[in-house]
Amino acid sequence: MGVKSMSLQRADYRITMGQSAYHHTVLEASRLGPKTVTGGQLIGQALQSEGVSTIFTLAGDHILPAIDVMADMNFRFIDTRHEAAAAHMADAWGKITGQPGVAMYTTPGFANAIPGLTAAMYSETPLISISGSAPLHELGRGAMQEIEQVAMAKPTTKDAWLVTDARRIPHMIAQALRVAYSNRRGPVHLTIPIDIQEQEVQQDEIRIFPSGQYRISSMAPASESQIRDAIGVLQGSKRPVVIAGSAAAYTGSGEAITRFIETTKFPIMTEATARGIVSDEHEYSYGFYDNGLNPAAKMLRDADVIVLLGMRQDIIMGYALPPTVSTKSKIVQIDPSSAEIGRNRGVDVGIVGNVEAVVDQLALEAGKHSWTKPTDWLAELKSVRDDFREELESKATGQLPIHAIEVHRVLKSLLHKDDFITFDGGDFCHLGRAYLPALSPRSWHYFSGVGMLGTAIPTAMAAKLAYPDRRSVVICGDGAFGFNAMEYDTAVRHAINITTVLGNDAAWGIDRQIQLQVYGKAVAVDLLPQRYDQLVSALGAYGQHVSAPDELPGALERALNADRPSLVNIDVERAISPRAQTAINRWKSQTYQPF
Repeated sequence: MGVKSMSLQRADYRITMGQSAYHHTVLEASRLGPKTVTGGQLIGQALQSEGVSTIFTLAGDHILPAIDVMADMNFRFIDTRHEAAAAHMADAWGKITGQPGVAMYTTPGFANAIPGLTAAMYSETPLISISGSAPLHELGRGAMQEIEQVAMAKPTTKDAWLVTDARRIPHMIAQALRVAYSNRRGPVHLTIPIDIQEQEVQQDEIRIFPSGQYRISSMAPASESQIRDAIGVLQGSKRPVVIAGSAAAYTGSGEAITRFIETTKFPIMTEATARGIVSDEHEYSYGFYDNGLNPAAKMLRDADVIVLLGMRQDIIMGYALPPTVSTKSKIVQIDPSSAEIGRNRGVDVGIVGNVEAVVDQLALEAGKHSWTKPTDWLAELKSVRDDFREELESKATGQLPIHAIEVHRVLKSLLHKDDFITFDGGDFCHLGRAYLPALSPRSWHYFSGVGMLGTAIPTAMAAKLAYPDRRSVVICGDGAFGFNAMEYDTAVRHAINITTVLGNDAAWGIDRQIQLQVYGKAVAVDLLPQRYDQLVSALGAYGQHVSAPDELPGALERALNADRPSLVNIDVERAISPRAQTAINRWKSQTYQPF
């Protein structure tokens, strides 16, 4: 179909934002008689029915028909400098808003996006990846840029499909999102060949259902006997611990979890996307569940009852096996996926369901019983946590070279409760994760368990786009910054005012520390003390360089209040983080210790 005919078609078929506007347009079209739509328009219609209005992309040959018509449907396109960044932004959008994140790219762009899909798989994000390809009838013949997209996508997504007819687009997008949101969430992928995007079909052949009719968000409640059994295990506990993981944060509110711990007086720690689901400042919150960054987490070995809320029995908690978890500990596990219940160690009570909904039932049942506050246990946890905080604070000496904790101490004094904080990898960031609290749901982020560096800048940009009235701060080392440094161009072009606090120790710090202590020498880990502030300034952002502690307050405050994207490049000490030391101990012991 030629450009002229496509333009005429779009003039006949314009869709404004929102599901009601879509139905109104279809009604008007029916009064005027049969109309044709293209596959590209059907992509837009199906996504609009889901409430999607923002697409993360990098334009390329095989998606040009779709993005052309979708631009006329009032979609907002955020075009990045690399497709992995587009996938990371869609990943963050899905985590932060709960709505589907959407990333679109051409064939080689899809290959570039694989790291982003891998990270999203680990962070359990409802993300739909859409790529174009050569025409369907040319596939298998050595077509332009031909690769096995569906086969490549499957290991890094919950599932992937090839669309072979435009009429099937709404159904397959519905199928993809149904899979993305089922059980534990995750990314999905569709390859839609360019000829399918251009294919014309009759509008009256197509029916797009509201998401509530094909994607049921609620799950069956736990049975009364399951709830009673769980409460029976919890009653009488003297050393209980609640750990909330990613799947506990799907609803985002944390209200039921808060009621549950306030009723039972149980201490809670949070991990991954669940950070902030209960504020670290809450009476019963004991912070980040991370053995390397919170010594209170190591006290899990002394717990007599452990409640896992959407928390996997994985390496993060030593597979729920000794020495991390005692063989005498009783476990209650609640998870949306039956495959996760008792994965590495049997549980006393396992409940499959929506975590927040099941915890709401537990809180209601708990309210019918009396609970004794485990005072001695809470005091022990508090003592360990407070001692660690004092140890960290002692590193902020105000002397040169600047210690990472000095930076994080000043930054903490300038942060607001609702600011987004996003950490990337490296010792500088690990020290920040150990020190800076999570105060509100879905506002404290770090890279997923797969350890994919470079996610922080795209994540912070997506957060700012989703909530433009809130500040979005990146905490990043100089190594990780290099992965997506050019996304500052994206931030400037789209006026996405993030602030990066960059700790520059001119090294791949954590690996350097491991090499020195395990092997006795450093190999391929030294960088140059580059002026990354000048780099972002050249791209149109606000950059500052800090080399002395007394410069920190003013520099950080100016960057946070800049009227454009900003970065503060801070010369910091090559200081080892508790996480790096944990990794070193793990290497030396040659045992599978938890992170």
